[in-house]
Amino acid sequence: MSRQVLVACCLLAAAALTLSTGARAGATRRLRALRRRGGSAGRQRPAWWPDRVRLGSGLAGIAVLVVAGGWRGVLGGALVAVAADRGLRRIEPRAVRERRLREAADLPLAADLLASAMRAGAPVDRSVLAVAEALGGPLAERLGRIGRTLLLGGGPEEAWAHLGSVPGADRLAGAAVRSADSGAALAGALTRLADDLRADRSTAAEAAARRAGVLIVLPLGLCFLPAFILAGLVPVIVAVLGDVL
Repeated sequence: MSRQVLVACCLLAAAALTLSTGARAGATRRLRALRRRGGSAGRQRPAWWPDRVRLGSGLAGIAVLVVAGGWRGVLGGALVAVAADRGLRRIEPRAVRERRLREAADLPLAADLLASAMRAGAPVDRSVLAVAEALGGPLAERLGRIGRTLLLGGGPEEAWAHLGSVPGADRLAGAAVRSADSGAALAGALTRLADDLRADRSTAAEAAARRAGVLIVLPLGLCFLPAFILAGLVPVIVAVLGDVL
């Protein structure tokens, strides 16, 4: 039994090491794929070779199989492997989360800059390219693609679809498409949209601060409640029981 436990600990350690890097595996694979497409002579893994997430999930399932043994180990290992694989693939990588947060933070400023450029008389495509050049960051890359698409004659829906995954950008894209279809002034709509986005961010920050205050109460209660019971209630109960008995 001790040998099984040792083998299971080794497998769990290997699974933990593999799964700790599994969240970044998707971004790394995409980067390597882009490099290979660009002409670098890297070795490409076979299609049947498992990625890090699947390999770590399999090791975790094998560890459960070794510890439990029998049909329970087989069933539990399969469930653990499937649950670990699906759960880890839903975790957002850190780089993707940071990019999304930065895009959402830069969106109100980008809307204000677009409105200023359009009020100065620049067309939409030139305004978008100018803001992309001045803004920088991941949102500027999306704006650059939008501006180039519009400059090359692409439709508004096709161009502004590059903002589809940015939080809150659906309103900006909708306003731009409606302005292109109806001829309405886009600068005023962008200014109001920037104000709304800042208000939404402020509301979300206040809600997060209040939620943090509520969550802090739970560990404090878990710390003080046993002390209160031991110091306040237990002596009283012991004294009452002593008088009764």
